[in-house]
Amino acid sequence: MHASDIVAALNASLPGVSYETSDAVDQPVIYVPRDAFFETCKALRDTPELNYSFLAEMTGVDWWPKEPRFEIVYHFANVGISDFPFPGASGAAKRLRVKVRLHGSDAKLQTLVPLWPNANWYEREVYDLFGVVFENHPDLRRILLPDDWEGHPARKDYPVQVNVPVDSKFPLMVSEQELAASIEAQRVKTRLR
Repeated sequence: MHASDIVAALNASLPGVSYETSDAVDQPVIYVPRDAFFETCKALRDTPELNYSFLAEMTGVDWWPKEPRFEIVYHFANVGISDFPFPGASGAAKRLRVKVRLHGSDAKLQTLVPLWPNANWYEREVYDLFGVVFENHPDLRRILLPDDWEGHPARKDYPVQVNVPVDSKFPLMVSEQELAASIEAQRVKTRLR
């Protein structure tokens, strides 16, 4: 199914919503406006001929210094089982990439947890690393970094200089002689077994 076919099916449910399309090498891509995002995802899941019942993954992209700065990227799948998860649902296995653009000054998006409960952890990860807020999320807090961490390290403007004192009792690199000696020691151990 091409992106234009998916948009045609969506426009039957959501007339007036304007989508951009793109066909990538691996799967169709649609760009969804933020104000119609939740309704579009619900239609992708509940429209029988689409039946994207599985949220496979989600991530963010930072295009800084360009605006809109962020793209939130979702990968949906139709698992290819007829009448699953409801009678009349399409059984044609297919995948879809959905992208939503967000401005850096207003990086907020509606949560998808009510539609796909597994979005919970994906959204927490994007919040933790990019600082994108998912409105109405049931438990939006850091998932990878400590609660007192400052900033969002996947942002392109995040400072990468980390001041860690050098521990000089451990060598930072191994010389050729040390590497050769280590390899020979491993060979000797192997022969003795």
